[in-house]
Amino acid sequence: MLHTQTIDKMNQMKLYGMLESIQNLLARSGTGGTQDLGPTELFGLTVDAEWTYRENQKTKRLLNGAQFKEKSACIEALDYRAGRGLKKSVVTELTQNHWISKHQNIVITGPTGSGKSFLAQALGHHGARFGFSVQYVRMPKLLFSLLQARADGSYLQLLKRLWKTQILILDDWGLTAPGEQERQDLLEIIEDRHQVGSTIVTSQLPVSAWHTYLGGSLIADSILDRLVNPAQRIELRTEVSLRKEEVSGGLTQTDKSAN
Repeated sequence: MLHTQTIDKMNQMKLYGMLESIQNLLARSGTGGTQDLGPTELFGLTVDAEWTYRENQKTKRLLNGAQFKEKSACIEALDYRAGRGLKKSVVTELTQNHWISKHQNIVITGPTGSGKSFLAQALGHHGARFGFSVQYVRMPKLLFSLLQARADGSYLQLLKRLWKTQILILDDWGLTAPGEQERQDLLEIIEDRHQVGSTIVTSQLPVSAWHTYLGGSLIADSILDRLVNPAQRIELRTEVSLRKEEVSGGLTQTDKSAN
């Protein structure tokens, strides 16, 4: 058995994975399960256990911090049925995460119920599993948060948090037309993130309508130049909303979060 003081020290150093591994190894030693392992192998196993524990804890923190709306959204649950406009080859390439390391953006458009939000969050979920920080936010909530931040003096802190996020998901782009100040705020966010982080945008509006949505001004030009030009575009289609299929009982469990 491990000495109580040794256990206390490992807990204080937060070596929880290593401690659990040693306790398991000691339990196995009583049945002869570790007789063929030398000191180097035993030490390697405990270090690997601590590494795995810390990586799992990091992934949990990243997923919790992302604040995903659809907790079940993941790459494995994507629907590639014919006619949706979603190609498995495109998703497979995106799962290599090159677009993240190159600070590229993704624009996902399509009608309501086509699965835009689910796809965006699935990509974000995949990124978090590989150690990238993610933040999901709906555009109406973001615009309100910016207004509130200006009022309580936390505006710069909010901009800094969005700037530091490696993958920012802006869902429901284009639902409500932003005012002049809101357009300026969006420019600040997009400008800060340009060639620094990756942004995923989902919208029912076709990209061709975004300039008008943003007021058709020089600010609109600047936002689109930094957000859309370096982006990979995915246009989803649907003849029947995936939500309507859910209501009628035609969806599998993995399809239920389509948005």
